[in-house]
Amino acid sequence: MTVLPDDGLTLAADFPDASHEQWQALVHGVLRRAGTDAPSAAVEDALSTLLEDGIVTRPLYTNRDAAPDPGLPGFAPFVRGSRAEGNTVGGWDVRAWHPIHDHEAVLTDLENGVTSLWLAVGAGGIPVSALDRALEDVQLDLAPVVLDAGEESEPAARELLRLYAERGIAEEAARGNLGADPLGHEARTGQPYDIAPSTGTARLCAMRHPGLRTFTVDALPYHEAGGSAAQELACSLATGVTYLRDLTAVGLDIHRACAQLEFRYAATTDQFLTIAKLRAARRLWGRVAEACGAPRAGAQLQHAVTSPVMMTRRDPWVNMLRTTVAALAAGVGGADSVTVLPFDHALGLPDAFARRIARNTSSILIEESNLARVIDPAGGSWYVERLTDDLARAAWTFFQEIEALGGQAAALRSGMVGERLAATWSAHTADLATRAEPVTGVSDFPSLAERPVVRASAPQPPSGGLPRVRRDEAFETLRTRSDAYLASTGARPRVFLAALGPAAAHSARLAFASNLFQAGGIEPVTGGDFTQSGAQHVCLCSSDDIYRAQAASTASELRAAGAEHVFLAGRPRQYPGVDTYLFAGCDAVAVLSATLDRMGVS
Repeated sequence: MTVLPDDGLTLAADFPDASHEQWQALVHGVLRRAGTDAPSAAVEDALSTLLEDGIVTRPLYTNRDAAPDPGLPGFAPFVRGSRAEGNTVGGWDVRAWHPIHDHEAVLTDLENGVTSLWLAVGAGGIPVSALDRALEDVQLDLAPVVLDAGEESEPAARELLRLYAERGIAEEAARGNLGADPLGHEARTGQPYDIAPSTGTARLCAMRHPGLRTFTVDALPYHEAGGSAAQELACSLATGVTYLRDLTAVGLDIHRACAQLEFRYAATTDQFLTIAKLRAARRLWGRVAEACGAPRAGAQLQHAVTSPVMMTRRDPWVNMLRTTVAALAAGVGGADSVTVLPFDHALGLPDAFARRIARNTSSILIEESNLARVIDPAGGSWYVERLTDDLARAAWTFFQEIEALGGQAAALRSGMVGERLAATWSAHTADLATRAEPVTGVSDFPSLAERPVVRASAPQPPSGGLPRVRRDEAFETLRTRSDAYLASTGARPRVFLAALGPAAAHSARLAFASNLFQAGGIEPVTGGDFTQSGAQHVCLCSSDDIYRAQAASTASELRAAGAEHVFLAGRPRQYPGVDTYLFAGCDAVAVLSATLDRMGVS
């Protein structure tokens, strides 16, 4: 036992240690006063949260919550990072996404903090024949290039290799990724393409271009189809194993085969889940390498991308906050490269301001927040270590199911992967509809007065395989209906909010109802007289005591004044004349959709 010197800074040393049981007893008392009478030993269960994949997060973590030894940074099992130095040397690679040929935007990014380029090449993106013009004036020995070319991966790879040779770039100086991902392309489009040419290119890169990788294991198709973190990890793991089999079949040893892969994951606003996901991904891939007899080859190269699923079309400025949290989580989680998508990504092609904010997000986190100066900042947290372990185990279980079906290709073609992702998204959809999972600026705190942000159309992404989902899609449909009604009639559909009693009694529920109706594009009208409001629907807002005294009579009076439908902001009761109750946890999407139907808003 180490005895610390008495430096006068005793802090809690003068107080007796509190036991776990004492904490449970104190929490039990609080819960009992709040109306939850759980036994002391069960208070943690009462305050726990069930996540996807059967993972439970608890309110308190201690040294009892053991997890496997994460090892040291840069060493197997690589939980704490693929490199011993982490991102402490220069921070992570700031990678910018460019979906079209925009030479000026490429150069502006590279001159202002971006350190690598991620280019969409082929159909809808930069034509393979235009790759040289897109990379004109780019120092290819300094700026790694990552291609995303779908079924045109092989011709795009040949063109980039030609550019390296033509511009005199030394073979060992070429860095980046040629972007072959047959299974990712099949997940997106439903159409496979032959992996054989890419395995030949991989052999060439392994022999002559040590800094150039051939394959991307892209988990975004599974995330964008609504998959959970564990499902995203499992699908990436199964895909990576498939590529290892193909690469070793053409003569590469396991070390060189692993060195030809880069993994891409989504980073979301659930910062701890993102941190744990990246750490779990490294542990899982390290386990695969260990099983292949080459534990030192399991240092996974990771590219994190801020989630397209979380990006909203309404109030897109909030996306800046979402991407900041996601980028922070990616950095803390140890991603080697981070792409912050511009805040207007969901609206079309980003403008110069959006690209500037995107690249500066990483710059601030690295340079001003000093986030890259610490290796594995979350390491040692009992919560993070336990969540990492739980997530790794859930992902491994699903990975084994995929392998039992014959691997990722077979699982995709059988429909099993799509069905599992759809089930996960269905549960998400229910949480979004009831606003248990709020979307700021869309389902919570929307503004009907906000001027829409308009951008030039972006190329249509590949489709035909797994769907692409968004958290805002149900409410976006409602708002689009309201916009069309506004365009055709000159006014939005309206509802009158009838406040009963003093402000102290009605203000909270008035704000709740106003927020809910605006989420569906319905304009709330407050103050004045119902008959002058231009609305045919009305919502009563007050306290339960006032409802008991006035709700029935007020509803009757409003009916007589022409109200077609009467809402009440509160839990369902048997108040005569009230048609619909609005309360926290109600299915807001269903209520709002039915309301627009009654209002004749198509």
